[in-house]
Amino acid sequence: MGRFTFKLPDVGEGTAEAEIVAWHVAVGDRIEEDQPLVDVMTDKATVEMTTPVSGLVVALNGELGEMAAVGSSLAVIEIEGEGSTEPGAVVEKAAAPPRPAPPQPATSPTPAPTPAPQAKAAEAPGPDARGPAVARVAGAKPLASPVVRRRAHELGVALQFVPGTGPAGRISPQDLEAFVAAGVPSPAGQPRAASSRREGVEEIKVIGLRRKIAEKMQDAKRRIPHFAYIEEIDVTELEALRVHLNGAKHADQPKLTVLPFIVQALVRALPRFPQINARFDDDAGVVHRHAAVHAGIATQTPAGLIVPVVRHAEARDIWDCAGEIARLAAATRQGKASADELKGSTITITSLGPLGGVATTPVINHPEVAIIGPNKIVERPVVLGGQIVVRKMMNLSSSFDHRVVDGYDAAAFIQVVKGLLEHPATLFMDLA
Repeated sequence: MGRFTFKLPDVGEGTAEAEIVAWHVAVGDRIEEDQPLVDVMTDKATVEMTTPVSGLVVALNGELGEMAAVGSSLAVIEIEGEGSTEPGAVVEKAAAPPRPAPPQPATSPTPAPTPAPQAKAAEAPGPDARGPAVARVAGAKPLASPVVRRRAHELGVALQFVPGTGPAGRISPQDLEAFVAAGVPSPAGQPRAASSRREGVEEIKVIGLRRKIAEKMQDAKRRIPHFAYIEEIDVTELEALRVHLNGAKHADQPKLTVLPFIVQALVRALPRFPQINARFDDDAGVVHRHAAVHAGIATQTPAGLIVPVVRHAEARDIWDCAGEIARLAAATRQGKASADELKGSTITITSLGPLGGVATTPVINHPEVAIIGPNKIVERPVVLGGQIVVRKMMNLSSSFDHRVVDGYDAAAFIQVVKGLLEHPATLFMDLA
């Protein structure tokens, strides 16, 4: 028998280390060739590593959230043959597997306290005998049979408040019924229904993509002086056009949501405000204004918020834009988006869809200088031509980097976007 050491390979693009985000095996598992072993995350993407050999896992080096250097040992596998190390080689570091370990006996030399002596069996009262109620120490678990506990649950009674007259304060069925019949309130206004109380604290280690998101959001808020601008938009005509186009579309055309219309409005408006379609390298003190519009579409996934990029939105029509948004969203949620599809945006749109609320203050996707957040569409009474009418209204929330974008320019930009969305025919006209 020999041992094979699986080392973190070079995952490319100059990566020197990666974060361990998931183990697919535990120490003691038998693993087959090409079976998933571990997931690691770089700055670019999450990579699933498979084992090149079959054998018995004898060591896993590194806990979830730890950074592993390229070339460092991740796992040791006992295999048939000589392996990549000498038989019987000592593993210097063998991290505990992520699965819960069985409880270990106490190793403290201090003897455990001797329990208080119990009454002799011959002296103990029978199951139906009732003695004086025994005071229960605060926090002590009440003694009761499964039958009594089930009955207490049915009655919505917290047993810690029921006096017990049995041995060591054990609660008998008679004690429970007497407590209920007396209608005794729970002490200090505590609820009597134990089933309505929740206890316990769950600890969740912030690792992997969740940690990347946290670091990116913290860095953006720390570095960028945000200012928000919110405007309401009458999207009645836009919604009518969207419904009409969806009803008339070909089978191979994607369903239109509001997002591709907003992208088209940005494409039209941004040439007048080049300082907004930009990325600010604040370390170098340089603003990079982009001619192309690479629209980031913030996408919620099971792992967290990720921003795939619709590249060259200025060169796409409404249908092409809608199809690309749908494709990128599906690939991102399935974890199949490439590294190139997740970088390089020049302005980001973040939408909560029907959960969009009244207004938001979105966090800028650093190093961009602006982010647009459409809120949900609702019918509201508005004054139009001197009449109160019901219109479909949507608030458009936005945030800007005040180091690069002045308040006046931000407001003027949003007013242009507003005009385009309120008169959607202009999205398809050459107004130059």
